[in-house]
Amino acid sequence: MADIKQTIQDFYRVAQDRDFLRSFQFRVLDVSNQGVPVLSQEDLIYVTTSTLPSRSIQMFDVPFMGLNFHVPGTASYPGSEGYALNFRSDSEASLRKIFEDWSNSIFNDETSSGDFKIHADSTITLALLDQDHNTTQLYTLYGVFPVDVGTLDFDITQGAQAVNFSTTLAYQYWRRRGLS
Repeated sequence: MADIKQTIQDFYRVAQDRDFLRSFQFRVLDVSNQGVPVLSQEDLIYVTTSTLPSRSIQMFDVPFMGLNFHVPGTASYPGSEGYALNFRSDSEASLRKIFEDWSNSIFNDETSSGDFKIHADSTITLALLDQDHNTTQLYTLYGVFPVDVGTLDFDITQGAQAVNFSTTLAYQYWRRRGLS
């Protein structure tokens, strides 16, 4: 008898126990600048798509007697220079204005001045949800600031479709906290 547990029945049993994570089981809970909320829960209902961030371990080779031994090193955060949040725009484009103002506070081209510091208390908190919309994991991105405020694209040939825009933020690192 086979000792590999990868039959159709095993898959079905495990799928019933664990289920699957669905694309709607994700929320952005907050965005803050220097500890001050930038967006409220009412604003964040307009987020349509995003991603959970990535983390990598740098690796280097140590050669010895013709073999390269792979040795782990420090962590890096691929994509931390360009984390995208996609939004439906509200009718007044006030969400986009929030990011415009935040971007302007970092560098104001009228005065050639700004706030160039890294603010570890500027954060985004993301949540993974179970099927009952209970939070199972929280991800907090630290040192967040906007690097691009995306366009609002209008096309009168498309009828009355909602207008979307994306904002690209940079961050330094992230931490996960499990709740279950």
